Amino acid sequence: MDLATRRRRAALFLFFLIPGLSISSWVTRTPDIRDQLGVSTAQMGMVLFGLSVGSMAGILSSGTLVARFGTRPVMGAGTVLVILSMAVIGGGTLLSSAPAAAAGLFLFGAGMGGGEVAINIDGADVEQITGGTVLPTLHGFFSLGTVVGAALGILCTAASIPVQWHLAAMALVTAAMLAHAFRAIPKSVGIRRNNEVQSEAGASTAQVKVWKDRRLLLIGGVILAMALAEGSANDWLPLLMVDGHGMDPAMGSAVYTGFAAAMTVGRFAGGSLINRLGRPVVVRGSAICASLGIAFVVFADSAVLAGVAVLLWGLGASLGFPLTLSAAGDSGPDPAARVSLVAMIGYVAFLVGPPSLGFLGDHYGLRLAMIVVLAFTTAAILLAPAVGTRSAPASPAPDPAVR
Repeated sequence: MDLATRRRRAALFLFFLIPGLSISSWVTRTPDIRDQLGVSTAQMGMVLFGLSVGSMAGILSSGTLVARFGTRPVMGAGTVLVILSMAVIGGGTLLSSAPAAAAGLFLFGAGMGGGEVAINIDGADVEQITGGTVLPTLHGFFSLGTVVGAALGILCTAASIPVQWHLAAMALVTAAMLAHAFRAIPKSVGIRRNNEVQSEAGASTAQVKVWKDRRLLLIGGVILAMALAEGSANDWLPLLMVDGHGMDPAMGSAVYTGFAAAMTVGRFAGGSLINRLGRPVVVRGSAICASLGIAFVVFADSAVLAGVAVLLWGLGASLGFPLTLSAAGDSGPDPAARVSLVAMIGYVAFLVGPPSLGFLGDHYGLRLAMIVVLAFTTAAILLAPAVGTRSAPASPAPDPAVR
C-alpha cells in the first residue's frame, strides 16, 4: 500500500469516528436536553422525528450526489452538517427552543445519512485498490466513537457540564479532525461519466439498472436483516432489558454498553477472520451468532443469561453491515451505484425497523417484538452465499495516481 492510500485509509477512519463521537454525545444528554427544552417524552419524540426526516433526505440524495460530484465533496459536506448540528442542538437547548433542536437533529440526520453512504463508497474503492479488507475496520471506528463519546457524555453529565458547552466542545474537536482528514481524500471517486461507463462493460450492460441484479438484491436482503439487528439494539436494548427482564435502568444501560463494546471488538477483529475464511462463511457465522443472542434475549427467563447473550448479539451484528457493502462493491459494474443501493437499504432498515418494533412492542411487549428481528437474521443465514466474490473478474481498479 503506497503512502497516499495509507493516508486515505487513515482519513476514512476519522470520517467514521466523527459521527460515532457526535451521535453518542447528544444521545447521552437526551434527558438533559428534554428537561431544558421543557417538553414531555411524547413531544421529545416529535423533536427526534427531525433526525428521521433528515436521515431519509440524506440517504435518498447521496447516490445521485456522489455520481455527479464524487465522494469527496459529499462526505465532506455531510460531515460539516454533522459538526454544525452539534452547535445547533446545543443552541436550541440553551434557548429552550424545541424547533431549533429539531432543526439540529435534521442537520445531523442529513449529514450522517448522506455522508456515510459516500464514505462507504470511498471505503469500498480502497478495498478494490488494495485487495484487502477495510470496511469492517472503518465501521469499527464508528463503534469506537460511540463508546468514547458515550463515556465522555456520562462524565459530562456527572460533572453537571451544560449540554451546550459539551456539544460545542465536541463540534470544535471534530472540526479539527475533519480539517486534517479531508485533504487525504482523492477527487473524482464515484463520479459516473458516460464514456467510462460504456468502456467498463459495454453500453447495454452498464446501463442496466442495478436494482435488477438478482444477486445484488440478495445482498440487500442480508444487509436489511443485519442492519435491523444492529438498529433494534441501538434503539430498544436498554428498555428491552428493563421492561422485559426486570433490570434497573443503570444495569440496562450497562448491558447496552456491553453490546456497543462487542460491536467494536467484532469489527476490529473481523478483518483477519474474513481474510482467512472468506465473506460468506463470516457472514453466515455472524448471522448465526446474532440469531442465538437474540433468541436467548427473547426466550430466556434469566436476566443474567439474557445480559450475556447480548454480547453474542453484538458480535453477530458487528460485521453484517460492512461485509455486505464490500460484497456490493464487488458484485459487478458500477460499484459506486451498487454500494449506494445496498447502503440505502441498510439505512432504511435502521430508520424504519426500530419504530415498527416499537409499535409491535406496545401491543405484544418488546421481547416478543424481537422475534421479527430473529426471523430476519435467520433468513440472513440462508442468504449468506450471495456475499461471495463474483465468478467473473472485476474490472481492474484505476491507478490512484491518476486521480
